[in-house]
Formats: sequence, structure tokens, C-alpha cells
Amino acid sequence: MVKLRVSAVLFDLDGTLVDSAPDLAGAANEMRQARGLPPLPYGVLRAWAGSGARGMLAASLQAHPGHPGYDQLRDEFHDRYEQRLLQETRLFDAIAPLLDALESHGLLWGIVTNKALRFAEPLSRSLGLLPRAAALVGGDSTAHTKAHPAPLLEAARRLGLPPQTCVYVGDDLRDMHAGRAAAMGALAAAWGYLGVDAPIHEWGADFVLQEPGDLLRSLDLA
Repeated sequence: MVKLRVSAVLFDLDGTLVDSAPDLAGAANEMRQARGLPPLPYGVLRAWAGSGARGMLAASLQAHPGHPGYDQLRDEFHDRYEQRLLQETRLFDAIAPLLDALESHGLLWGIVTNKALRFAEPLSRSLGLLPRAAALVGGDSTAHTKAHPAPLLEAARRLGLPPQTCVYVGDDLRDMHAGRAAAMGALAAAWGYLGVDAPIHEWGADFVLQEPGDLLRSLDLA
């Protein structure tokens, strides 16, 4: 295996560092129940969790941007999700020791997410990711969201590092697109939600990480 040489690791948030799908799915099912619909099984909603409100509304109510009333549904989802932001959300297993290991080797790490800072900041702080993370770039921090490279480039700028000295770890095809467009190594987190676009082996990732500890091995730190 070719080892990567980097100065910093950037992570997606939902589906990579934290398992927020139970609370996202819970908010979606609250909306269904409010409309007299039965809740959907968690397994049906989990794959859509990485797409936030857009994914949850598509999966639970077949509502899509541009449809009549969509903006109101999105606002309702955000309000319901905010009320249960940390009811069941937690760090994925082995993430805490992974971050400890990166810091012990002198590597910076940060978070780049499409989640709005309204949610990403309190969630990250409550789970102990802040103030440890050297950067937090949210979905409303730049003019574009992933798969555009702008959020990753902004994170590298905040770290004071050339983008090519960073790698990006994420659980969605658009994370790989963003990483490559930013000239970063792109690593796929197989423990995450993985979306509904294409199977992970078709993403073109530099590495597919089966578990968090594989990141250390890819960086020759284990």
C-alpha cells in the first residue's frame, strides 16, 4: 500500500465523525406522524442521512427542492431536528482514539461539512470536537457546498497549509469529488452512510477505509 504524507486531515461530520442518522431520521418520522403517516424503518432513512434535510425530505415525504411548499417543509424539518440534535447522536466507535492518535503525531485535523453552522457548531462542541478541531467549515461558511472544492480550500486556508498537504475523509461520493477538485487525497469512510448515488468501490477514492483505524495505517502511523 502506498502511504500518504500529509500535514492535516479534514473530516466530513455526519456519517464520518458522528452518527447523527438516528436524530435526523427521528425528525423525519416526526413529520410523517404529524401528517398521519406511519414511521419509516430506520434502515430506510439511514442511507439518506448524509444529505441532511434534502435527503430526509426526499426519503420520508417524497418532497424535493422546487416543489410547492418545499421551503416550509425544510424549515419545519430544521426546527424539529434542532430540538433533538443530540438525543441519540454520538461519535462513531474508534473516532475518539483516532483523533488522539493524530494529535499525538502532531497532525492538525479539522471538519468540513455541508451541515449549516447553526447545527454543526453546537453538535461538535457538545461531542468534544470543538475546540479541539483546528477548523470547522460549515455548509454556510463559503459560497458553495461540497462537491465544490471551496469548503475544503477554505479549511486549508484557515490551517495555513497548501491543499495538497491535506487529505479529506468522507462517506459520500460528493466528498471524493470535492477532495479531488481541491487537490487533496480523498479517503472514503466505509462505516458511514454512503448515500444512494453509486457503490463505494466506484467512487475513485485514493483509499477505502473500512474502519477509522485504517486512516492511521494509510498515513503510516500505525
